Amino acid sequence: MTNRFDIGAAVIGSGFIGTVHIEALRRIGVRILGLLESSPQLGARRALELGLPKAYASLEELLADDAVQVVHVTSPNELHHAQAKAILAAGRHVVCEKPLALTSQQSSDLVALAAASGLVNAVNFNIRWYPLNQHAAQLVRDGGLGDVRLVTGRYFQDWLLYDTDWNWRLEADQGGTLRAVGDIGSHWLDLTSFVTGLAVEAVMADLTTFVPVRRKPAGPVITFSTERAAETIPVQIKTEDAATILLRYRGGARGSVAISQVSPGRKNGLAYEIDGSEHAIAWDSEQPDTLWIGHRDRPNELLLRNPALMNPAGAAAARLPGGHGEGFADTFGAVFTAVYADVAAGRPSAAPWYATFAAGHEEMRIGDAVLESSRTGRWVEVAS
Repeated sequence: MTNRFDIGAAVIGSGFIGTVHIEALRRIGVRILGLLESSPQLGARRALELGLPKAYASLEELLADDAVQVVHVTSPNELHHAQAKAILAAGRHVVCEKPLALTSQQSSDLVALAAASGLVNAVNFNIRWYPLNQHAAQLVRDGGLGDVRLVTGRYFQDWLLYDTDWNWRLEADQGGTLRAVGDIGSHWLDLTSFVTGLAVEAVMADLTTFVPVRRKPAGPVITFSTERAAETIPVQIKTEDAATILLRYRGGARGSVAISQVSPGRKNGLAYEIDGSEHAIAWDSEQPDTLWIGHRDRPNELLLRNPALMNPAGAAAARLPGGHGEGFADTFGAVFTAVYADVAAGRPSAAPWYATFAAGHEEMRIGDAVLESSRTGRWVEVAS
């Protein structure tokens, strides 16, 4: 592949998501100059394994490399704020994994810094970039459903089903006070707000921890690993396994979502239905190449992902011809293509379809309302 973008980038973190970032950047022709890991030794090993030119010993060394124009932050959540802040201060564009920060105060700080800098800033809510979700967003904006009335769905996983399942996200000081909602629920909330163009106004939330004590392995754990540790330590869990949330949107629409990381058999199942005054649409991430379109007075439709049949927004996000399945990793190439087009222009576009820091902050504010609602048992408005 010839380089589409003559732009140098570096990646912080080389775990599951960091590796997906690296492979997607390669596919769109971005020059990956190196990575930063939690230790120089791990960095050197991972750089060799991934075929990268170098491992930086520190963030300071990374930011001293004038060839690095964009930094991707895929480190654990508690590091996002400090790292993104340093990257912006060094005059570099930044792509940050969600959540943008551990608190809404931190995310607000990053929004202000990003706005003052004029630099491209993005939060990787990549699920927006399945081609049929881009098509759906354009369809809604063009009035294809009529007025949006009801937004419903779920995001279910099973990777934390057993008390022996462990990940750093279980600990609030590393992953944040919200776990299931912050980790996967934020994807559903961002996606449905993006597709509908509607902002969440208020929430009524119930959070539940079904596994109150887990057995933490004495040694390191890889995300999504099925290995069971021989030695474990009992730990009291303070973050939620599941949530049910009622939603009120600005403009009058209503909604509901169920979120779980303890649903057997559901590996990564995000689904939504959006009901309008004229038509409806539904999509499931485990069948991402199919969009259901509902009608009252004529047969319902199934739109299969095909650039020749989708609207311009959907076609632009597609990486492959019709009949060739596109999946999770392909969405990273689509979103990064949009981000790097703005980097090449030297500034954010007026209304980008990728999630900016402002969108990441919006999810943090919704999270605050979810926590308060669960604590008080009442409707709570999302701070504006």
